[in-house]
Amino acid sequence: MPVIVVANPKGGVGKSTLATNIAGLFARQGHAVMLGDVDRQQSSRQWLALRPAAAPRIQGWDVIGESTLKVPKGVTHVVLDTPAGLHDKKLDAVMRIADRVLIPLQPSLFDIQATHAFVAELRAHRRGGDVALALLGMRVKEHTISNDQLHQFVATLKLPVLGYLRDTQNYVHVAARGLTLWDVTPSRVERDLEQWQPLVKWLNGA
Repeated sequence: MPVIVVANPKGGVGKSTLATNIAGLFARQGHAVMLGDVDRQQSSRQWLALRPAAAPRIQGWDVIGESTLKVPKGVTHVVLDTPAGLHDKKLDAVMRIADRVLIPLQPSLFDIQATHAFVAELRAHRRGGDVALALLGMRVKEHTISNDQLHQFVATLKLPVLGYLRDTQNYVHVAARGLTLWDVTPSRVERDLEQWQPLVKWLNGA
C-alpha cells in the first residue's frame, strides 16, 4: 500500500492543494484512496465534506475513540497532508510509514530557507535513505525574478524536481466544491494537467 506524504514545515506552501489533487488522481485511476491529515485538526475532512457523492470516492481516517486514527479497511493508496512545524515525534511518525515524500515550495525566500533545513532533516533521518524524496514548485509565475531564484535554489538540493505548477485560480475553484483537477472537464484545466504529468509518473512509481 503506497503512502504518499506531502510535507514542508512552512505553512501556506500548497500542501493541502497537492494532497487533495493527488488523492483525486488515485481515485480517478480506480484505487481505494484515503486522504488523511496527521494534525489533530483534521483539516482534510473539511474538504472531504464538500466532495459530491457522484465524484470518485476518497475516504478519511477511521476515528476510534477521541484520538486514535486508523486507515479504513480495503484502502490501497494513502495520501497524508501534514501540518506546519512537522518535526520531532510527528516527523518520526510520518517517516515510519512513508514510501514517498513530496515537498512543495513556493518562490519566496522564506519558503526556500525552510525547505533547505527540512531537506537536511529528512536526509539525516534514520529512514531518509529508504523514502523517495522529490520537490515541486507551487504557484509559480513564469518570467519573474522569484521564479529564476527558485530554479537556482532547487538545483542545489540534488533532489528530483517534478515540475513547477503555475499560479492559477483553477485549484481554488475546484477545491471550493470538494473537487480536483481530475473531476472536471479536461479541456478546462488542460495546461494544468500537462504540468502534472511528471508528477503522475513519479506517484505511480516510474
